[in-house]
Amino acid sequence: MKTYHKKSLGCLAVICILLLQTRGINAEENNQTLSPYFKILGEQIGVTEQLPLLETSAQVDIAGVIADVKVRQVYQNRGESAIEAIYVFPGSSKAAVYGMQMTLGERTIVAKIKERKAAKKSYIQAKKLGKRASLLEQQRPNVFQMNVANIMPGDKVVVELSYTELIVPEQGVYEFVYPAVVGPRYSETASADATESENWISNPYLHQDKQPPYLFDINLSVTAGIPIQALSSPSHKVQVNYDKQGSADVQLKSGEHNAGDRDYILRYQLRGKTIESGLILHKGEKENFFLLMSQPPKRVAAKNIPAREYIFVIDVSGSMHGFPLDTSKKLMVELLSNLRTSDSFNILFFSGGSSVLSEKSLPVTRNNINKAISMMERQRGGGGTRLLPAIKTAMALPAEESTSRSFVVVTDGYVSVETEAFEYIRNNLNHANFFSFGIGSSVNRFLIEGLAHAGQGEPFVITSPKEAISTALKFRQYIETPVLTHINLEFDGLDVYDVEPKTVPDLFAEKPLIIYGKWRGNAEGKIHISGQRGGSDYSESIDISTSKVNNSNVALRYLWARQRIAQLGDYEKIRPDSDRQAEITNLGLSYNLLTAYTSFIAIDEVTVNPNGQNTKVKQPLPLPKGVSNFAVGGIVPTTPEPGIIALLSVLALFFMATFINKSRYLIIKNR
Repeated sequence: MKTYHKKSLGCLAVICILLLQTRGINAEENNQTLSPYFKILGEQIGVTEQLPLLETSAQVDIAGVIADVKVRQVYQNRGESAIEAIYVFPGSSKAAVYGMQMTLGERTIVAKIKERKAAKKSYIQAKKLGKRASLLEQQRPNVFQMNVANIMPGDKVVVELSYTELIVPEQGVYEFVYPAVVGPRYSETASADATESENWISNPYLHQDKQPPYLFDINLSVTAGIPIQALSSPSHKVQVNYDKQGSADVQLKSGEHNAGDRDYILRYQLRGKTIESGLILHKGEKENFFLLMSQPPKRVAAKNIPAREYIFVIDVSGSMHGFPLDTSKKLMVELLSNLRTSDSFNILFFSGGSSVLSEKSLPVTRNNINKAISMMERQRGGGGTRLLPAIKTAMALPAEESTSRSFVVVTDGYVSVETEAFEYIRNNLNHANFFSFGIGSSVNRFLIEGLAHAGQGEPFVITSPKEAISTALKFRQYIETPVLTHINLEFDGLDVYDVEPKTVPDLFAEKPLIIYGKWRGNAEGKIHISGQRGGSDYSESIDISTSKVNNSNVALRYLWARQRIAQLGDYEKIRPDSDRQAEITNLGLSYNLLTAYTSFIAIDEVTVNPNGQNTKVKQPLPLPKGVSNFAVGGIVPTTPEPGIIALLSVLALFFMATFINKSRYLIIKNR
């Protein structure tokens, strides 16, 4: 009877565990939808073969407001068979990737930019012929994939990428961000229906709190031209050496070389806390480029700011479980407690579904704030991330015509419907403002920045709990500053064309106006900037003759093309068009830039693997710091669904009845 008792309970336990795990099945076993999955090292091939990436590092040179970045990835085959290494990694959503090269021992092969399909074809052919080859593709504007084929046992392959980006100061603070790891994405797309650029979502991850299996390093050189002050990194421990006035070198401290599970962030201010305004001119062989940065006006009186309505759209999905959701709660307490009495607010929580605080926005009173905080505290985090339905639901909430309406999205951005969300906002935003808060150590910045850009608002990112209060304060200061509207630019005496952006959005706070473009002829004349602030006129003029033409500012060429590609890409996401795709492709080929339709390909002509057979190895990624295991596989940490509970109850009753009947039978038999 004891043996039967143990077997019965054992069977019941096994069935319960299996049922509770059905929603977190490994993506390799259940490939119905694109999902990230956990990688258990030691399966099928050796542990070292599954970790071909030895190190990833970056050298960053910042001159003024332009950063030039060299990324170095080192791969080595420490196994016994030829492998193809596949590594998914993040990049800045503002980066213009303009170069790649592959080094094999003493030989360096400079990559060529090709149309995406042609580059992929060349790569596959080289792989079959047994040649070492590397392919760099853009899967998202901030997510890249590197494929390196025919890495032979003992081989070490070094791949270097080059990109540039503009550092736009806000409220006197300059911030450089180097994304270090791609967070897992939730997707409802069936694998059979997925496009090639979506397949990266099904990527292996290591369990939470497991350090990256590769070394991470980053070194920065900052040259500002004027004295630097308050230079620090909120993400990593760094050593700062000030070489001379207006120059500094920044390195990671000892012990930080396994800290590649979160974004690297560097912030600094210039003495006097002023933002440098001005005009940068570059004269090229065929085209000339300019970049205009102009400081907006200061704040106006609070009495001129109208009553405002804030609708907070908060992510409570599985990937938000733990640190991200706890930080979100802290952020919301801070934001709600400091709203003005003339404001109104509402909260919509979303994961797989959504729930709302009130059917209509509530006035800012202590009772209503306590009600909101209480509902917020009850959130636990679980399920998928269905952002788009949540945004649609929030947009449909009734609005007061006399108020200024703002939507605030709080999420880690681990979704794969970025483009659909952007499209919906552009089509339905009307006159509302749109802001986004990214919560987590490695947020999806493409989504966070894209949501704000689509709504002409401002993105905010919180990478640690201690930043919640300071970021909330920054947000309040930002929204309290009235908008500079109806902005108009006039180029008097300078022959300009291909100016980006085509239309200038409204400006908030102390964030400079950024304009890219090309010019012909002589660099002379003036640029006039005008607009409205708080009901009064605003104007500023910049004398072009005081700006020196510099032939070394070649980065302007890449930055202009990247801005143009980004704008075309925004339209392409809304309504795909073959002519627009062709224009993006031509821009990528003409300016040597990585795009959605162009890729970098490097091929070594030496045949090292005659049979062309490769073991495909997807480099497992660490979960971003603070993100729990619940972000992978769709596992829900909260109470099982009612249907599962009911089924478990029935099974439990069945086994108990069977056990009791068997016990009675044995008792009678023994008598």
